[in-house]
Amino acid sequence: MKSKNILANIKSKSIKETREEISNILNKLEKNEADLESSKDDYLRLIQLNNHIDTLFKKKFKEISTLVKKIKKNDKKKNNL
Repeated sequence: MKSKNILANIKSKSIKETREEISNILNKLEKNEADLESSKDDYLRLIQLNNHIDTLFKKKFKEISTLVKKIKKNDKKKNNL
């Protein structure tokens, strides 16, 4: 699922907020506190939340990779002087 398909009210969440909502939904599902239709909606929301976290982690990974490359490049320049 592409990030553009993630609902706006999920896209605005931080990793911490997303994890908390996932935990709450899982607890609710484990306790069987919902009917079938509600469980289906919760499951679909979990998929959206999971995709959002995946997108956030990929973005962070890319940022870290870019920083590491810059550091390595700077170190290489220093060693060549």
